[in-house]
Amino acid sequence: MNGFLNLLKPPGMTSSDAVVMVRRSLPGKEKVGHAGTLDPEAAGVLPVMIGKASRLFDLLADKEKTYIAEIALGAATDTQDAQGAVVSRGEWNGDFSALRAALPRFTGLIEQIPPAYSAIKTGGVAAYKLARAGAEMALKPRAARIDSLELLEPTGPDSALLRIACGRGVYIRTLCHDIGAILGCGAHMRFLLRAQSGPFTLENAVTPEEWLAAEDKSALLTPMDAPLAALPAARLPVAAERACRDGKALTKFLSLDEGARDGGPVRVYCGPQFAGLAKWNAEEDALRFFAMLL
Repeated sequence: MNGFLNLLKPPGMTSSDAVVMVRRSLPGKEKVGHAGTLDPEAAGVLPVMIGKASRLFDLLADKEKTYIAEIALGAATDTQDAQGAVVSRGEWNGDFSALRAALPRFTGLIEQIPPAYSAIKTGGVAAYKLARAGAEMALKPRAARIDSLELLEPTGPDSALLRIACGRGVYIRTLCHDIGAILGCGAHMRFLLRAQSGPFTLENAVTPEEWLAAEDKSALLTPMDAPLAALPAARLPVAAERACRDGKALTKFLSLDEGARDGGPVRVYCGPQFAGLAKWNAEEDALRFFAMLL
């Protein structure tokens, strides 16, 4: 069984728990992994890679993501979310126009200091383990990309929903914390929903209950090439299957899309089968696989 499961992760389940749940439900010993961690208390889209789909992790993990977050204003916490202890309080005057005016400062390329309660490793140890032990640490700022940041609506006198479109590795709870610091009142993330991860959206997500109850689980999987549809393709005859499996340079094509010679990833099809991903080697004037999936 090979493909992607667009799992709707519920609050309270870790991303690792989700992978274990999927792996135990499969009859074989397929490799299972996820493409982008969601915090335990967050909900939403978690792409799970099954079988050979795990070889496509790097291409999926870098895809754009969209989140809906509830920011709570007036208090900062040690974990930067609602699960932590309040470490400071400030006066929030209920002026949501000030919140909206602050958001452009956090769009584009920014720097974030990862939260102490995170899986980032320092000295080979996860930061959250050091934080729980009361150890002092100085995490370095990391580059982050926020494509858009929008105030949707207030949800109470001291809270509001934000929509965030961003790249890989953005800490939404840190974003909420930093917005509160700019406003001078403190803030933390009360709730987080990932609405989209690359081509995977809430509309076609599968709940754990639906997955476990399905007799034909393969019917719930997204084919391996579907999330890569924007890449150029190369098509070979069925007779080229042996050359594909042997990892040989590919030079004879039934068709080759424009852009396939630009050096980026190319989808390769051998007859009707998705054979994997290759890149153009200018010296050989040929395609070479970097992820063979037959």
